[in-house]
Amino acid sequence: MIINAEEKPDEFVYLKDWAPTIQEEVVYYTANNFIGRPIPGYEKPVCLLTKKAASTLLSVQNMLNKQQLGLKVFDGYRPQMAVDDFFQWSQNLQDQKMKAHYYPRINKADLFERHYLARQSSHTRGSTVDLTIVDLRTNAPLDMGTSFDFLDPLSHPACRTITTKQFNNRMLLQSTMISFGFAPLETEWWHFTLQDEPYKHTYFNFPVA
Repeated sequence: MIINAEEKPDEFVYLKDWAPTIQEEVVYYTANNFIGRPIPGYEKPVCLLTKKAASTLLSVQNMLNKQQLGLKVFDGYRPQMAVDDFFQWSQNLQDQKMKAHYYPRINKADLFERHYLARQSSHTRGSTVDLTIVDLRTNAPLDMGTSFDFLDPLSHPACRTITTKQFNNRMLLQSTMISFGFAPLETEWWHFTLQDEPYKHTYFNFPVA
């Protein structure tokens, strides 16, 4: 296992270069996230991924487009410095300014223990993506029952205390991503990792720039 690999391999690409019609809203570049400020390591509002992940997402996009649907990506590659920043933030229990919106029912001190956050993230390997589906006729995201990064059991893909339509939207996203080789996560409906990822044991730390 290699942690903090500083050099960006040629295998990493800008998603926009490979799939320009996929929408991007890179929230960690902004203050519109569960911490409430821009996150270290996000120097530009762009999504970086391995070529294999980017090309596979293009295939997902092309399939969804046939149904007047498309993808919207919130995060791809995430540098280790950002993951470390999440942990340092979690240790400051005085900073609760985003609690009401992102983790109202979870104690901040328990976010790592309950696996909503991790000291090592699959995002840092470059083939994990956070995303949703957009209705191209209205340009509105499908209703998934919670917002992105809502750290709560309501965000578990299998949660049934949401409406049938919300659950079906989650299952559409999950079944589509699985059919193209992405593995879901039990705690987040938006999180998927390419199973045949090229850097299974390398955690990178170059900035998103």
